[in-house]
Amino acid sequence: MNYYETVFILTPVLSDDQMKEAVAKFRDFLTQNGAEIINEELWGLRKLAYPIEKKGTGFYCLFEFKAEPDLIKKYETAYRRDERVLRFLTFRLDKYAVEYAQKRRERRAKKASETPAEAVAAAE
Repeated sequence: MNYYETVFILTPVLSDDQMKEAVAKFRDFLTQNGAEIINEELWGLRKLAYPIEKKGTGFYCLFEFKAEPDLIKKYETAYRRDERVLRFLTFRLDKYAVEYAQKRRERRAKKASETPAEAVAAAE
């Protein structure tokens, strides 16, 4: 099994419930096909670098997962068939990228657990 990371952008015209349902669809696709999801991050509505299909914003989502290489082709086909997906990118992580992703998750968890006063003290 290899480590993969995928980022996809959903169209901004979706309601919050529709966006969560689309994310759940792709999460379920992975788990039903034997992949193990390591991390999931919803980055929210962000401005695009350039317009895609005349849209200037999109809902960004990131999945980090372990899967067999043959699953990726089916997974990307699912992205292409879903009209809610503007763009996607899936790539295999090497051992250095896996270590970096683990450190990044640990930093985010530590930062989220700090109280606001601790965060201000750490910033100084």
